Amino acid sequence: MASWLPETLFEIVGQGPAPSKDYYQLLVTRSQVIFRWWKISLRSEYRSTKPGEVKETHEDFLENSHLQVQIAVIFGARIVDYVFNLCEGKFDFLERLSDDLLLRIISHLDLEDIARLSQTSRRFSKLCMSDKLWEQMVALACDTITPDMRALAADMGWRQMFFTNKLQLQRQLRKRKQKYGSQREKQL
Repeated sequence: MASWLPETLFEIVGQGPAPSKDYYQLLVTRSQVIFRWWKISLRSEYRSTKPGEVKETHEDFLENSHLQVQIAVIFGARIVDYVFNLCEGKFDFLERLSDDLLLRIISHLDLEDIARLSQTSRRFSKLCMSDKLWEQMVALACDTITPDMRALAADMGWRQMFFTNKLQLQRQLRKRKQKYGSQREKQL
């Protein structure tokens, strides 16, 4: 595995399927898959039950279908597939990048590519629609961003501002100045 990867590759916690109140944790480290559980019950036979833990190497986890089924029941098949990929050394390095770094990269894409990227996952959809991205896009398209432009963007959103043509923006900035200028005069 790549040495720059963090010790913990993946972690998820959850509750067992209803009516269970049992608590579960799945942790994938560089070398192990760790599955922990805590029985939470009012029934007297479970009150003294201690938490349990199974630790498997990645290779052993790939062979342990019983553990895979247990994890699938609690966390779903998608999580089992993801853990399987991690154990096989198949990492999604793009998913591991911070939002700020991804936004910086996305801001240099063409609009068509941003639209396509937004359809690939929930995370990218959220990033591609974020005000942070469109603020960066406006900054790349304009020489300077004035305080009036920032105020207008706060009202209408950076994405809307990016897609509004310059003439309409100038008109809206002028209206905004008139509106807030007359309000200031009334206050004085």
